[in-house]
Amino acid sequence: MLLREVEYAKPASVAEALTILAGSAGARALAGGQTLINVMKARAASPDVLVDLNGLDDLKGIELGADGTLTIGAMATYTDVVGSAEARARPILGEVCSQIADVQVRNRGTIGGNVCSNDPTNHLPPLMAAIGAQFTIASQSGERTVAAAEFFLGVYLTAAGPGELLTKITIPAGKHDGFAAVTLGADGTCIANAAASLNGSLRVALGCVDAVPIVVQPSSSDEASVREAVRGVGLAPPADVHASSEYRAHLAEVLAVRAARQAAERS
Repeated sequence: MLLREVEYAKPASVAEALTILAGSAGARALAGGQTLINVMKARAASPDVLVDLNGLDDLKGIELGADGTLTIGAMATYTDVVGSAEARARPILGEVCSQIADVQVRNRGTIGGNVCSNDPTNHLPPLMAAIGAQFTIASQSGERTVAAAEFFLGVYLTAAGPGELLTKITIPAGKHDGFAAVTLGADGTCIANAAASLNGSLRVALGCVDAVPIVVQPSSSDEASVREAVRGVGLAPPADVHASSEYRAHLAEVLAVRAARQAAERS
């Protein structure tokens, strides 16, 4: 289906982008467009103005702090992360980004676009929840920082509201992480996924089982503890043509165990 007529703006600065976004309730930021354009084609969304962020180099950087903290600009692509020497400080990021779709999508799709779309089948929301990412959101009135636990609010809904823009994601130091998924084909979207971080206490985030990632904290990384923690949250995943609710709940347990095992085995 063809897109309906829409205005287009390509700001030269973050400040200009925020001005345009604040000036119209129907303005939407355009990152890689891998989700938004398809949603528009399906007429599930009809923005009045597309604000193209691709010319904003300030949103594309990947920086590594002296303490191991990693800062990723919202417009960094999956390919940027995979190839970044700095991002290798948290190896799971490149590993997961390299699993997303195909090379064409990875060259266009952005980190910020993935988390801001908050499609429950996406790879990155549960990973960000597990590793304790912090999200910097800008508006004309200033900046605020939101933890992953408060960032994901619902399907296609995050803490970045109208007139606001996700500018960067800050990720603490750590290497003991894992990720496991069952996808539609080798490069397809996830039927279920799980991310784990064992940098301190174990945190496991389950994807595709609710509108937002579900975080559990098993007492240890052994299989029995992880399964008990997953069962304890009483999952009731949605059913669709790809999986029943019961099958998704079963996958959540299996993938949580796999992700936790990976995290525990990282040296």
